[in-house]
Parts: sequence; C-alpha cells; structure tokens
Amino acid sequence: MTLIRSISGIRGTIGGAPGESLTPLDVVRYTAAFASLMRARAAKAARPAIVLGRDARLSGPMVAELVRGTLVGMGIDVIDLGLATTPTVEMAVTGERAIGGIILTASHNPAQWNALKLLNADGEFISAADGAEVLRIAETDAWEAADVHALGSVRQDDSWTRKHIEAILALDLVDAAAIAARRYTVVLDAVNSVGGIAVPMLLERLGVEVIKIHCTPDGRFPHNPEPLPEHLSDLCATVVERKAQLGIAVDPDVDRLALVCEDGSLFGEEYTLVACADLVLAHRPGDTVSNLSSTRALDDIAARHGRKRHASAVGEVNVVEAMRAVGAAIGGEGNGGVILGELHYGRDALVGIALFMTLLAKSGKSCSALRRSYPNYFISKNKIELASGMDVQGIVDAIGARYRGQPRSTVDGLRIEFGDTWVHLRRSNTEPIIRIYAEAGTKDEADGLARRIMSELAEVAGTPAAGR
Repeated sequence: MTLIRSISGIRGTIGGAPGESLTPLDVVRYTAAFASLMRARAAKAARPAIVLGRDARLSGPMVAELVRGTLVGMGIDVIDLGLATTPTVEMAVTGERAIGGIILTASHNPAQWNALKLLNADGEFISAADGAEVLRIAETDAWEAADVHALGSVRQDDSWTRKHIEAILALDLVDAAAIAARRYTVVLDAVNSVGGIAVPMLLERLGVEVIKIHCTPDGRFPHNPEPLPEHLSDLCATVVERKAQLGIAVDPDVDRLALVCEDGSLFGEEYTLVACADLVLAHRPGDTVSNLSSTRALDDIAARHGRKRHASAVGEVNVVEAMRAVGAAIGGEGNGGVILGELHYGRDALVGIALFMTLLAKSGKSCSALRRSYPNYFISKNKIELASGMDVQGIVDAIGARYRGQPRSTVDGLRIEFGDTWVHLRRSNTEPIIRIYAEAGTKDEADGLARRIMSELAEVAGTPAAGR
C-alpha cells in the first residue's frame, strides 16, 4: 500500500492502514487541513465555498462522501460538480468565485489509486508553500471544525461541463465551422471515465461523428489508464477498422490528450502540444513553455514562428509559473498536456482537441501527413522503482558528477545535454519511482542512451539494473 504526500496533493492506494495508504482517516485529515488553510485565506468571506469534482474511478463515491462531510463540518459550502474533468473543476472555481477546489482523481494511475488534487482561488494547483502548509496542518492536527450553527451546505451543480465547452467554442482560435465542413469521424477511448461524458459533448458541437469505445463512466478501466502507446491497441485497431480520420485517447480526468492517425499510427503524445502550439503561435504573440522532459520539436516549431521555447521544471504549477513570467501564448507538458492561458491556466484535453482539430481541418492534410510535417525526434520513457530508504538525491548527484563536463540543468532532477540528444532523471511527484527520459534522432539511439544511464544508476545504487 502507498500514500504519497506532496505539495501537488495527496495520492495513495485505497485500503490498508492509516498513514500508509489513502484511508478514510487520511482523506478526512488532509481535507480538513486544506479547508483550514483556505478558510483562513478567505477570512472575509461570509460563506466560503469550495468546488468539488471527481473522475469515475471505483473509489470516487466513497471518497467524495468523506470530503463533502468534512468540508461541511469545517464550515465550508460545497459546490459539487459530481463527475467532472479536472479542467472543468478548475474553471468552475473561478466561475463560482470559490475559495478553492478539490478534484478527486489519481489521473493516470491504475484503479486502486485515488487522490485529492488541491486548487487555489484562481482554479490552479496550490503553490509549494501552500502545499507544505497543508501537510503541516494535517500532520499536527492544527485545525478546528465549525460549531453547529456555522456548518456548511452542499449544492449539486452539473452545468459546468457545458459551460466549459461553451467557453472553448467561444475562442476565436477554434473554428467549429471548418471542422464540421470536413465531416470527420473520430474514435474515442475515454478509459470508462469522465471523458466518456465530456469529450463526446464537445465533438458533437464541432460537427464530428463519434465512435465510442470504453466510454461508460463506471470506473472499470479496460486497460492501464495512462494513454501510452502500449495501452492504445484497441483505439488504433478501431480507427483503421472504422476508416476514421482520427483517434482520441484521454486519461481518467481528461487533462492529457493522445492522438491516433487515420492509418492507426500514433501521432505521439509529445506532439500533441507541438501541433497545438503551431496553431496558437500563428495567431497569438508570445513564446511557449514546456517542461525539461519535453521534446525539442517544440523548440523547432517556436523558431518557425520567430518565437522561443522556455523550459520549466516538471509539474503543471511550474509550467504555469513560467508561462506567466514570459507571457507565453501556450504551454504544457510532453505527456499530452496543453495549457491555453487565455482560457485557464491548467492542462486541458478538451481545448487541446478543439485546437488540434482546427489545425487539422484548416491544413487540409490527413493526420499522418500533418505529423510528417513536424521534426522527428524519439523519446525513450523509462522508470525505475524506488527501494525503501534509497538515497535518491545522492544517486542522481553521483551521475551528475560523472558528466560534469556536459551542459546540464539541476532545476528539476538532472538533465544532461549531449549535443543533439539529452537525458533527464527526476524523482516522480506522484509515484515511488525515478523517471529516466532520453531523446534522440532515432528510437534506437534514444533507447540506448536511456539504457546506459539506467545501468549507471543501478551501478551507483548497488542494485541490479531494472526499469521499464
């Protein structure tokens, strides 16, 4: 069993002992701590409110009951969106003028996981300082519940998915008429979560015929929910079989977007942001931002438009901070996360779909031809499980010492440049693993660089080389 407490939220497996997994006691403790911090920040609000939403995973109803009851007990009014995407909850926080938000989702993690993702009053993930304060309050039980005359209330509101879609369609970057004129057929794999509700609503408004697979929002994931190539075989096969022009895959909370071309080939999750940036940078001033683990193809596309790509540490909050600092028109992460600041500062697969389909329609190209128009790089994505008590920073520092003569960054773990190739090592914020990403001009070169670094990690750690 696992419980990961970090500034990005509280994530763990369901079942087990308190403090070792995400038990009801842990849900209550961290919800109360967050509510205490948000209530103090909004001391002038007579009736402070927090927006609540969840993905469709099996533990969602149980966790939601605990969170609702705890917030009410803390004197907080709850605006409960029920089944809602992460970006929808983010937009609802500002739309409802709430003091914060809680999203119940473990994102790409398997079914036994759930999490509390915590949002500030701007509908963005809380800062590192606020995250540390939530942990302090929870670990010291430094919170007080409301008295009986100050209890909160619960209001159900299922309107925000529609409002979110309307806001996307109102963007002048999105050309619904051009998309509808192409009479596209699209296959959707929503891994039986909230994407099965929200994505068809958007596609139908764009005049697209939708073929649904795995779109029943019952939380029974038909495959690993992370939208990686090895998990999308059903989608690829259905696109070819049904002669569709595009395949779309989203993760359980719909902040990541992966695309499949008409021939069943993968567009590449790294290239979701590249394509969307190509459209946005053609129509908006400003640069673009992605994290240190993202493809250099974004650098190339930015340069085509006379712009620059800026690198941030991994994590949505870090990308958003960098976007604001440089006035970026668009940003995101190489896992298929697209952030369009003029809509809201959060990864949003729904706006990513609308932007991509606008680009596709206006280009007049097939999806595979559009992909061929971009520089071709390959990223080898690997991870190593962490053993209990492992000195992760010491191991990473030792690798850095071996390559002290190479250009490198320690902003987030360790990224080492080798001319036209690079490798990035960092400890995950959401899983007990070290991620090792390497990019090169060919798959074999990228895989070879990753294997070499993984072998050196194992050597330094004194353990057998084992990753995946």
